[in-house]
Amino acid sequence: MLEVRGINKSFGPVHVLRDVALTVRSGEVTALVGDNGAGKSTLVKCIGGIYPIDNGEILVDGKPVHIHSPRDAAGLGIEIVYQDLALCDNLDIVQNMFLGRERRRGIVLDEPSMEHLAEQTLASLSIRTVSSVRQAVASLSGGQRQTVAIAKAVLWNSRLVILDEPTAALGVAQTAQVLELVRRLADNGLAVVLISHNMNDVFAVSDRIAALYLGQMVAQVKTTEVTHAQVVELITSGKSGTIA
Repeated sequence: MLEVRGINKSFGPVHVLRDVALTVRSGEVTALVGDNGAGKSTLVKCIGGIYPIDNGEILVDGKPVHIHSPRDAAGLGIEIVYQDLALCDNLDIVQNMFLGRERRRGIVLDEPSMEHLAEQTLASLSIRTVSSVRQAVASLSGGQRQTVAIAKAVLWNSRLVILDEPTAALGVAQTAQVLELVRRLADNGLAVVLISHNMNDVFAVSDRIAALYLGQMVAQVKTTEVTHAQVVELITSGKSGTIA
């Protein structure tokens, strides 16, 4: 669904991404791993249209595309759920899911339509932890907030959902719920990129692992073909035996 080839990105004298290549397939979870400063967030922001790339190309369905803004990315079906979730505590779930993309009927908001679509989206993802779509986000737990942020991304006919550390601040039960949801996205045919430092999460839900080391993609492997220790080696040294 998505392929990046030879992407480079520098900030002044700092070369953050070096000829990075990545392939993401529909119906699969690709775990993007790497130490702090490896370039994971920069790569995602290049794909999401926040940072312009210095050179290289991005392809969607095998065709080169130009992504100059988050709006361009959204138009291609690429949605990113950032670690801070970008939810407004003072608004309810429906208002958050449609924030900036509200539906209107004449000059007034089409509340019934938005409420129905929000309920439909949550139901399609088998999200049962939210009692009402009119709950204020301030009243939700960390896991519930994460599911709302993911549902918001899925609502817009997305084809690729990128999740930045979705379980970082969650307890055991909430983490399990979010990981189930991540797996369900892929099972529904979406392409999913999961950024995570948690190897247990990576091995629990991912189909493939892409490892970044100091701005370079050092390996893209099937999860079933590597061990926990090998992935840690890739993250910390950029190589592990014959893998890289």
